[in-house]
Amino acid sequence: MLLLLTDRPDRNIALAQLLEQIAPCRVSTVQGRFPGRIEAPLGLVADIDLLQPAAARSLRTLRAAAGGARTPLICLMRSMGERSLAEARSLGAELCLPGDTPVRTVAQAVLAHLRPAPVGIEAVVARSAVETGTVITGLLDAVRNGEAVQLAAVDEGLTPVLTAVETGGLDRWLATVRSYDDATYQHCLLVTGLAATFAIDLGFSERDRHQIVRAALVHDVGKARIPLDILNKPGRLGPAEQAVMRSHAAVGHRILVEAGGFDALTLDVVRHHHEALDGSGYPDGLAGSAVSDPVRLVTICDIYAALVESRPYRVPMPSGQAVDVLLGMPDKLDMALVQAFARSVSGT
Repeated sequence: MLLLLTDRPDRNIALAQLLEQIAPCRVSTVQGRFPGRIEAPLGLVADIDLLQPAAARSLRTLRAAAGGARTPLICLMRSMGERSLAEARSLGAELCLPGDTPVRTVAQAVLAHLRPAPVGIEAVVARSAVETGTVITGLLDAVRNGEAVQLAAVDEGLTPVLTAVETGGLDRWLATVRSYDDATYQHCLLVTGLAATFAIDLGFSERDRHQIVRAALVHDVGKARIPLDILNKPGRLGPAEQAVMRSHAAVGHRILVEAGGFDALTLDVVRHHHEALDGSGYPDGLAGSAVSDPVRLVTICDIYAALVESRPYRVPMPSGQAVDVLLGMPDKLDMALVQAFARSVSGT
């Protein structure tokens, strides 16, 4: 569990949501009541004015209940002046950040300073999902805010997902990722994990694994420009809504071209992952050999992920049934790859 102490809870909603992706997050206010002891929290984040006596007292009380100096403390400072920093140091803060630090940066700092937890395969997979998920969150937020996408930031998410599926297997990755509520976030993590597993099982080189995982990670970047009422609509989209949704592939391609630095394979996958071998796909109606092998691979992962992911309005489709759906699309998908993919996901 993580603890977040705040005197401005409205401002900390986004931070609490991001911390929740690392571990269950308990939010307390300076006016709140604390139990006598809190069992082994992983860390404590304090977003309070340390020069206010009541706030400082609340932090001392909560820290004592949380195990004292054994629990890492990160302070978000209203002022980086000497008095505030001295107060933070007296409370045992391991790190002091300005109060306006972006929430993604705060979450990354929390990850770096967590109390060591028991090492196990589940912990490795969970940590990797958080690290790759933080990259996806940053990617989508950057696009929504009109900021340039940074290739170096994207690449920070590649090794964690490859490590997770090699260490813990696809089953653990799927189980971990399905716990996330946000549909686009969950879908991107699912497709990335599936592509990583498939690339490993196909014997791809390390370089090729990284390329296909990068493409899978950013394949839906264009959805950051789709209105949320369309993106998250639980029912069937109307014709006009479907046209807007279908624009995400071309929009995502344009975003990455404008950002610069992304390889041709990634750009191809982002633009064409909804193409079909019979020419019925979009946005360019490619057919046959015009649909590249990387696109064919990620398209299979994309369709399978959409079938097996967890949504509030429906249960995930069983893996075998989802594979049967893929096998029932011989005009649209590469059947040799589908059969190889079926072997890759067998047992999930």
